Amino acid sequence: MEQFYTIQGEGFNTGRAAYFIRLGGCDVGCVWCDVKESWDAEAHPRLAVSDLVAAARQHPGRHVVITGGEPLMHDCGPLTRALQAAGFQTWIETSGAHPLSGNWDWICVSPKKFKAPRPDVLAHADELKIIVFNDSDFKWAEEHVALVPSTTRLYLQPEWSRAARMTPALIDYVKANPRWQVSLQTHKYLDIP
Repeated sequence: MEQFYTIQGEGFNTGRAAYFIRLGGCDVGCVWCDVKESWDAEAHPRLAVSDLVAAARQHPGRHVVITGGEPLMHDCGPLTRALQAAGFQTWIETSGAHPLSGNWDWICVSPKKFKAPRPDVLAHADELKIIVFNDSDFKWAEEHVALVPSTTRLYLQPEWSRAARMTPALIDYVKANPRWQVSLQTHKYLDIP
């Protein structure tokens, strides 16, 4: 769908320069998705892996985030192998609703209630990022902790349109449950594209 060089705005890698490759296609359909134009895979041109790698090489950062849509609707193996061969670290942001493909240096799973994550994908999560839209999302977040490795970093992130309402509850929750950390969409606060 798009590709751009920016600063990773959320989760464990917040603040790091990264080249984003957003793949078109998503069947999860979050009502609060901020890139609904990514849902239709056929609405976006297909690009050669070599062209994607060449575009990423134009920038000094050596981290590439593959996101979507839902990137695991695609076979990410050829792209991640080519990026790693070119010296990039590969990071993915996924709902975990499709089989894991690709070679990853960092796997962020952000499960959605609209389509359950696969246990085999959760088992590989370096980062579990739960978007908090309602108070019930705290309980839902805890249900996923048992499905990820003990080394997985745990993040709670207020959904952007509900941040004013949910952030105070999120802060209280993290203070009471310190294995969780707060994640914010810093790129939105700082107006970083």
